[in-house]
Amino acid sequence: MGAVHSHKNVIRLDAAAFNAPPRAPLLLQALSRSEALPPNLSAKDRLSRGQWEVLGGLIAAAAIAFVLAPAILGILAIIVFWLFFSLTVIWRLTLTIVGILKRVLFARATKAAAIKERDLPVYSVLIALRHEQNMMAQLAANVSAIDWPADKLDILLLIEDDDTATYEAALAADFPPGTQCILVPEGEPLTKPRALNYGLAVARGEYVTVLDAEDRPDPAQFREAYVKFLEGGEGVKCVQAPLVAMNGASGWLPAQWALEYAVQFSLHVPALASLRLPVMLGGTSNHFRRADLIAFGGWDAWNVTEDADLGIRIARLGGRTETINAPTLESAPETLSIWINQRSRWIKGFAQTWLVCMRAPVSLFFELGPLRWLSLQLTLGGAILSACLYGPMVLMIILGTLFPQIFDYTPVDLGLFVAGWTGCIVADCLAPAGWSVSRIIAVATRPFYWLLLTAAAAKAVVGLALRPSYWAKTPHMPSA
Repeated sequence: MGAVHSHKNVIRLDAAAFNAPPRAPLLLQALSRSEALPPNLSAKDRLSRGQWEVLGGLIAAAAIAFVLAPAILGILAIIVFWLFFSLTVIWRLTLTIVGILKRVLFARATKAAAIKERDLPVYSVLIALRHEQNMMAQLAANVSAIDWPADKLDILLLIEDDDTATYEAALAADFPPGTQCILVPEGEPLTKPRALNYGLAVARGEYVTVLDAEDRPDPAQFREAYVKFLEGGEGVKCVQAPLVAMNGASGWLPAQWALEYAVQFSLHVPALASLRLPVMLGGTSNHFRRADLIAFGGWDAWNVTEDADLGIRIARLGGRTETINAPTLESAPETLSIWINQRSRWIKGFAQTWLVCMRAPVSLFFELGPLRWLSLQLTLGGAILSACLYGPMVLMIILGTLFPQIFDYTPVDLGLFVAGWTGCIVADCLAPAGWSVSRIIAVATRPFYWLLLTAAAAKAVVGLALRPSYWAKTPHMPSA
């Protein structure tokens, strides 16, 4: 057993402790080698042999068609573009309508406050940290505000072994008694899910949730999630809390981000959950039974959007995700460089997840069933395609309007653009968030945001080819 040291309220567990963990040694060994998942469910290998063959065949067919029948190839490309663009617009509008109906017709008060403290289980909170020394005081205050018995709260700060600054700041911060600093040994890949897996292996809670360094969870969130598990029964394998950007008024980019979060976590995710369709989880504030999470193989250490991957895997293995209302406040990126890095990582991770799913598309079809299979394609595939297609559509309309003699677009192109923008306006206006000048501007200028999404998608494609498991770290600063 490695050395254990205490400082104030925080306990340090040295990396050497992982050589002989007191509990679940086989699990920990598998997680530490990033091998808890079978190869067919992990993004460690980018493409299967069959996928390489299909990709090569498509490239060869496109090259031959370009040489022999370029006009036909161009018409086919336009038709495919229109088809996928139209499907993403229709699907998102459908989720918006379902999300609004759910909020209006099925909203009800939570019973969380009625639970007696002696009946509450131990709850583990996994917080992966790297270069977050500036956030420790704020994080300590935020987790201290959680409405859960202190002796039943298992807070694990998962700090990379070489991150001395964050470790020292964590020891100095006023975390609740019993908080542990888990020093994650050096290894590959250097990702958040790898750190989370170490935390999962030593967590003592019956329930587990994930927080990020800047998160400010609603104090009642844990109780509300616990009640949702009790009400939903064994079929509920995950409960997702809504994420809310608290700095949406600080600039154009944060306002766009805040709108996306409002639509995604207040309308679309609840709609998918209510229809029992696959849900791409948020990166934080998702709650699990620890036993279920272990049964699902934990997080894929090689996937840079481990949240989306785990949500899809839960659906593939027969579970379902539910949502609650108690939110977690986060900070949206305020600079373009930080935004591009984070969004390109998301898109790269979505592509990783989709490729893993499509290694055996027929088996996936029978695992999910027709409706859930189609939903996965439109939700996960739509997130990738919309980032790739919406920007070019906007650029085509802008250039065709400014320089009609050089660039041209058809009435069909304009109709698709208007339909896509209208669908976004409907969702942006119906999303339950406060109105301000910044939100009005964000709604009115949404198409310009699509151009940035395509730039991030281009970076994601390059990253997927060259550095698939590279984790673009998002820096955080304490909020006012």
